Amino acid sequence: MMSLILFFFSLPIILILYFQTQKPKLTPPGPPGLPLIGNFHQIDGQFQYKYFQRLSKQYGPVMLLKLGIRRLIVISSAEAVKEITKSNDAVFSRRPSVVAAKRLTYNHLDIGFSYNDTWREMRKISNLHLFSAKQVQSFHPILRDEVSKMVEKIARDASSSTVVNFSDTSMSLLTNILSRIAFGKICEKDRFKDLLDETQHVLGGFFVEDYLPWLRWIDRLSGMAAKLDKNFHNLDFFYQELIEEHMNPNRPKSMDGDFIDIMLRIKENGSSSFAPTINHIKGVLMDLVTGGSDTAAIALEWTMTALMEKPLVMKKLQEEIRRLGGKKDMINKQDIEQLSYLRAVVKESLRMYPPAPLLLPRETTNKCSVNGYEIEGGSMVYINAWAIGRDPATWENADEFMPERFLEDGQIPELITFGFGRRGCPGMGMAIAELELALANLVYRFNWELPKKEDIDFECSPGATMHKKNALRLIAKVVI
Repeated sequence: MMSLILFFFSLPIILILYFQTQKPKLTPPGPPGLPLIGNFHQIDGQFQYKYFQRLSKQYGPVMLLKLGIRRLIVISSAEAVKEITKSNDAVFSRRPSVVAAKRLTYNHLDIGFSYNDTWREMRKISNLHLFSAKQVQSFHPILRDEVSKMVEKIARDASSSTVVNFSDTSMSLLTNILSRIAFGKICEKDRFKDLLDETQHVLGGFFVEDYLPWLRWIDRLSGMAAKLDKNFHNLDFFYQELIEEHMNPNRPKSMDGDFIDIMLRIKENGSSSFAPTINHIKGVLMDLVTGGSDTAAIALEWTMTALMEKPLVMKKLQEEIRRLGGKKDMINKQDIEQLSYLRAVVKESLRMYPPAPLLLPRETTNKCSVNGYEIEGGSMVYINAWAIGRDPATWENADEFMPERFLEDGQIPELITFGFGRRGCPGMGMAIAELELALANLVYRFNWELPKKEDIDFECSPGATMHKKNALRLIAKVVI
């Protein structure tokens, strides 16, 4: 009896001491929302990355928003990314399952939009067989050939003072490179562009089911479900056509050793620990269609835009390349290894103009801590590459195009344009090689100027990728 009395008397003291030793849960700050819909009514659907950047100035680099049933964490600082990479890379490596990506990747059988046991195996195939250093090197003749064709076409336009639509030129170049590397042939330009535009519209579109699943019927009324269904069938027909061409014993020689050929050989002869199915191959093709040409073309377009606004940077770049190139016809891969300012220009462009300003969303696998804030498991995470690249706390004169910053000694944050950690893009090496080779030869062979009565603008089109709103139009003057 005495023990029971002592217990009841001591219980309040025990409880007080217990709660005093427990650290309170610190939830990331964010704008207040409404019941059920959360912050939906506040989101800028056209330029989300700029909206999130403005919010981060008020709420900080780790923010919490509510979008229906989803918790959305927005990361807007290099320090937070560094902490994630160092301490929570595995926790932040999952992808959220969303309606459009799930359908277009054959229920997450790809690399970019999935995170499961299949993803791990497909990632190995990608790293060992598709985007290894040796494989990227083997594709260099294709890069060189396509860049040479582009340069010769521009030279013909220059001889007649024809205005070059640089936006179209960039897209054609990168689409041709992707087509030859992945499909073994150059696809019909209009058909490929229509597929790409349709797919980007669907992937960047709003599906109510992703946030308010009990209202999924709205997607049928709005037409989004029908658009997704049409896009899936158009893509599937395109993939199947390519695969059947590759399985034809009388196929063109150019298809030997391309991405589809490599994956079909792995499927047939078991040269990997995992044998992909036809749907796995189609899932990877979806990744290539959506990210293989468009992002690199956007990066090239913005780099030239920045150089046209900064003539002194352009002059310095041309002097470096022309000093090395002398009078030879073309800058090659070996030359580029010696062009430190060229590589700095490319990095600076990717810092200021990331082709995908919000990286593909991630999802936390379980509870963790970032910047002292507790992040719940199952939270959707946006990494705002646009805001991180322009963060004045990280970059001196953050809004100035200054390639020299990448030549100086000191701690320069890692660029996250192509993702980071386990979610780094396996095709990054290929994309950088394309950018450097194309840019080097464009500024080596030509001087560039704007057409009369036209000026440089930096307006963007809305969407998940950062296309210029107005095409970049330039006049080329042959120098070499």
